[in-house]
Amino acid sequence: MVTLTGNSLTMDQMKRILFENVYVQASDDSLHAVKKCREKVEQIVDNGEVVYGITTGFGKFSDVFIAKENVSALQYNLIASHACGVGEPFPELVSRAMLVLRANTMLKGHSGVRLIVVEKLLSLINAHIHPVIPSQGSLGASGDLAPLSHLALVLLGEGEVFYKGNRMETKEALAKEGILPITLEAKEGLALINGTQAMTAMGILTYIEGEELAYQSELISSITFEALQGITDVFDERIHFARGFKEQIQVAERYRNILSTSQLTTKQGEIRVQDAYTLRCIPQVHGASWQVLNYVKEKLEIEMNAATDNPLLFGDDVFSGGNFHGQPIAFAMDFFKLGIAELANISERRIERLVNPQLNDLPAFLSPEPGLQSGAMIMQYVAAALVSENKTLAHPASVDSIPSSANQEDHVSMGTIGARHAYQILQNARRVLAIECICAMQGVEYKGVEKMSVITRRFMEDARKTVPSITKDRVFSTDIEKLTSYLKENFVSDRFVGQKQI
Repeated sequence: MVTLTGNSLTMDQMKRILFENVYVQASDDSLHAVKKCREKVEQIVDNGEVVYGITTGFGKFSDVFIAKENVSALQYNLIASHACGVGEPFPELVSRAMLVLRANTMLKGHSGVRLIVVEKLLSLINAHIHPVIPSQGSLGASGDLAPLSHLALVLLGEGEVFYKGNRMETKEALAKEGILPITLEAKEGLALINGTQAMTAMGILTYIEGEELAYQSELISSITFEALQGITDVFDERIHFARGFKEQIQVAERYRNILSTSQLTTKQGEIRVQDAYTLRCIPQVHGASWQVLNYVKEKLEIEMNAATDNPLLFGDDVFSGGNFHGQPIAFAMDFFKLGIAELANISERRIERLVNPQLNDLPAFLSPEPGLQSGAMIMQYVAAALVSENKTLAHPASVDSIPSSANQEDHVSMGTIGARHAYQILQNARRVLAIECICAMQGVEYKGVEKMSVITRRFMEDARKTVPSITKDRVFSTDIEKLTSYLKENFVSDRFVGQKQI
């Protein structure tokens, strides 16, 4: 069970909610804060005060007063009109994360919703009823309006959901779980859709998978290191302490641990004086990507506990501000793209060193019969295509902005686009690393599996259950996709890397 307070949600807790399906509940203090805040909203409505988003229209219509008897209709119209997202739906785990984040921000007690709104969100999470939310259509300021409107529709019994592996009408899933839809009242529609929960949820899933892929890249490149008989002097801690970057130091330590029992690695001068950068500079390059990951995690953990709707209520004060603007997450996800793209870039160059006979002493393209059989030749082509595609996706979304709402909303973050592209880069990078893994395992078989380190050999034995050795040419696309799925579905780092941080 994870208890939401509005202030203390962590990445580890989100990982449990998403991948271990733990239940969620609200703390008593946060529920009390929600109730107190709601009393102020009802006072504003009863008194006929003019307050943006409570008794007025939205955006450019902020100067239109809404009478008390029309407040409920205003909220429904807001949700219905704004639910115009397009494209393929977000992954179901992103939808689940959006529900959690939306409930958590309301539990801060600044949004002005009734308790029943939070309770319904928690009910959806615990019943595993996840809104079908189109992934395109958000500008990332005024919040993720279109995606969150599709989420809000489910509370009203409308739209579609994912439920027990099926996509169905919301009312059917709610009926199966005995959950009744609600009618929104003053401020609640706006509180549901004015925020950064789509980009943040997409960012959370991307980060969790990206962190795991970074650890997997260390295992996979360690096998490459053995296949190419790399020089382990480059991991000496004195080199990395001399520079001082924490993440670089940690990466080098993990490689020393992974390769400590290997009989395939070499020392300086035994075979060659120094290796190419793709081996020699692994701690520096991978360490820099870990710096990116740590930055992104910090920003996401702040945002997942943030009040990002508008207006916000603080006791008797109501402020119209701009916490819905996604710029911090837009920058973070654009930064993430660079860090993960570089893990793929350096991996593709290691693949080249594994398959190019001019750069190693292995059979050309790792072929069992060079010339008659092509071996891994075209796998390197695929890796090259994927990293090239990543370079276009890595263009920062956050440098773009298009005015909206008749220039009332004249600068936007495009953070949700950045988060979506980050996830695409991650998928491409995983396939590149899967290709490196296939090639590295084949290469090390020529050098002697019995000489591998204890850790890399255990990992290889596990991976070989998914992709067998190359004894003759076959449709390698199947192997790449199978190993990619293995890397995505199995968080292997705990089993094979052990202690991750210093």
